Amino acid sequence: MTNIRKVAEMAGVSVATVSRTLKSPDIVSPGTREKVLSAVEQAGYRPNLMAVQFRSQKTRNLVVLVPTIANTFFARVISGIQDAASQHGYAVLLCNTLGDELAERDYAEMVTNRQADGVIQLRAFNPFEEAAAHPPIMVNACEVMDDAPCPRVYLDNRAAARVMTEHLLELGHRRIGMIKGPRQSPLTRDRVQGFRDALAAANIELDESLLCPGDFTLESGYRAAIALVEARERPTAIFCENDEMAIGAIQCIKEQGLRVPDDISVAGFDDIAFARYCDPPLTTISQPAEDFGHEAVALLLGLMDGGVQRDARRVMPFKLVTRDSTGQVPS
Repeated sequence: MTNIRKVAEMAGVSVATVSRTLKSPDIVSPGTREKVLSAVEQAGYRPNLMAVQFRSQKTRNLVVLVPTIANTFFARVISGIQDAASQHGYAVLLCNTLGDELAERDYAEMVTNRQADGVIQLRAFNPFEEAAAHPPIMVNACEVMDDAPCPRVYLDNRAAARVMTEHLLELGHRRIGMIKGPRQSPLTRDRVQGFRDALAAANIELDESLLCPGDFTLESGYRAAIALVEARERPTAIFCENDEMAIGAIQCIKEQGLRVPDDISVAGFDDIAFARYCDPPLTTISQPAEDFGHEAVALLLGLMDGGVQRDARRVMPFKLVTRDSTGQVPS
């Protein structure tokens, strides 16, 4: 106790306040938290973490299940998660699952085994499904399940895709191709539906041959663009369901001797950092990736403390960002 008393004296607070700050920093006022953490650093105090965890019944660990860390959008979400978790005294155990359901179930078991306090799942799969009798301590963000038994953080992808398609229609495009995401993804389903909604509202019949499969990678955007560019009646615009596929498509179009947007307009989705720096800068849908992470952590901690209900929902905002990759339909 000598060390913790020294910290309390240096911070001008009680030993109990120091203990509470180290155990649950989120319930301490920012001013007090800053004083205590500063004193901890000055004193070189290192609490016995095993003892703290035993008393609090918390591990201070959060498991994050991400389909792939190679995806730029997910990287930004993870950054937001780490930032928010750190502010509340939690560590993040990042699990790059590559969509492996067995791996996700194994990682989720860390909560059941008290190696972690909760899970943030970034894809539409419930790793606790077989243990439905015990509601999971989990938040589902980004790619969400329709029937998730937990709080969700998501974008209205259908509405966002409709807005982008309407932008292309306003530029005079009528033959618009779409490069889709993975077939099983609810993001793909909702963005395709928003695309269809906009075309239907404009009384334009969709040519199903203009819907090309992709998987959210640069390579898939490039490959799909080949099929669209080589079509007997090629589209005047291509809407890609994420920015990486759009960048791949632009590269393909250029290699075919065509110009963007003079010959074919290209639009993306996500507004990743590369979007504004590719050639030409990419028109896209911007969504607040880091805020997805912040909200997911806030909901998870609230769920753990009983302040958030399992049916809680956070619908994140989006914005159409117009740049030089889209233009008027070629005459």
